[in-house]
Amino acid sequence: LDGLNMEGAKYVCSPPPRDVDSQEACWEGLQQDVFSVFSSDHCPFRYDDSQGKLTPKGRTSFRWVPNGIPGVGARLPILFSEGVMKGRIDINRFVAVTSTNHAKAYGLYPRKGTIAIGADADIAIWDPEIRQVLTHSMLDDGSDYTPYEGLELTGWPILTMVRGKVVVCEGKLSADKGVGTYLPREISSYA
Repeated sequence: LDGLNMEGAKYVCSPPPRDVDSQEACWEGLQQDVFSVFSSDHCPFRYDDSQGKLTPKGRTSFRWVPNGIPGVGARLPILFSEGVMKGRIDINRFVAVTSTNHAKAYGLYPRKGTIAIGADADIAIWDPEIRQVLTHSMLDDGSDYTPYEGLELTGWPILTMVRGKVVVCEGKLSADKGVGTYLPREISSYA
C-alpha cells in the first residue's frame, strides 16, 4: 500500500460526511426546530502522526484509521457563513442553537446564554462583511489539518469576551491560563 493516497483518512468520522440531500434535511431540521443545538463531537486526531490517522495499522487498512475529526474551531464560522449569511437561518436562530439552548440544556440559563442584567457577559462579536478562506493555520485545535481547508466563509468573529473581559481580539488570544471557574448548575429547563 506504499504510495496510496491516504487523504480519505482525514474524513473518517461518525456520522460520516453527508450527501447533498442529507445536508438539506439537516438545514430543514435547524430551520424547523427539530434540532435545538448545533454542536461538534470534536474528536481530533493528528493526520500525519504515528498516533493519529496514519498509525502503522491505519496505513494498511481503513478499518484501523481512528474515527474522528477536528471541528470545534470551524463550527461557528461555518454555521454563520452557510446559515446566516446564506439566509438558511436568521441571527436569532444562530444564537439559540449555539448559545442559549446549550445553556438551558446544561442548567446554566440565564447566567449563560443570554445578554441580560445579572448574566455573565460572555459575548462574541461578528463582522458579517469579513470574507475568509478557512485554513488550518487559523485554528487552535491541536490537530495538523482541518477537513474544511479552503472553504470560503463570509462573516468572522472579531472579538470574544468571557465574563466581560476580552479574551480574543482579531484572532489573538489574550486570556490568562486558569481563568475558568466551576459553575453550579440547576436542573435543565429541558428536564
